[in-house]
Amino acid sequence: MKVFKLFLILFVFIISSCASVSVYSDYDKGTDFSSYKTYAFYKKGIDKVEISDLDKRRILRAIEANMDAKGFVKSENPDLLVNIFTKSREKIDVYNNTYYGWYPWYYGYGFYGHGYGYGYGFGYNNVSTSVEGTLFIDLIDAHKKELAWQGIGKGILASSKNIDKKVERINEFVTEIMMQYPPVPGEK
Repeated sequence: MKVFKLFLILFVFIISSCASVSVYSDYDKGTDFSSYKTYAFYKKGIDKVEISDLDKRRILRAIEANMDAKGFVKSENPDLLVNIFTKSREKIDVYNNTYYGWYPWYYGYGFYGHGYGYGYGFGYNNVSTSVEGTLFIDLIDAHKKELAWQGIGKGILASSKNIDKKVERINEFVTEIMMQYPPVPGEK
């Protein structure tokens, strides 16, 4: 029983630590994304985001690295303004782990008195909590002052106790979201 319980806890930990980021994007179909070459961060919007300044800088660095990799240039007169928004919520999962079986040394088979064996069941509940975060990355047409593209990523956040894992998770969120840009018409 202890081995089974240990295995289950390890399995839940591995699954939650390898949890991927669920991403999707939305965009204005009338926009010519090939015309955008430069960008800047939308300071007024980013200042309103209610996360630590350290996490803001981590997110902005990751966005900057992704934009640079896509060939964009940071500019004082940008084509795109980059804004972010975040949400988080505590996620509680309750797992009911009940095992039903029978004593194998009795004749035949059985499950709660059906057949010739003696059935039994035992179990326990396992409760796990985590923080699920959502990161929105908005690309705003700087000339029209309209939202052109929005990428959204949702997933379990890394613990704040391990800074390296936190940075890695932020980079994963941003990279997965930015893979959706530029949009390919007709693709989901």
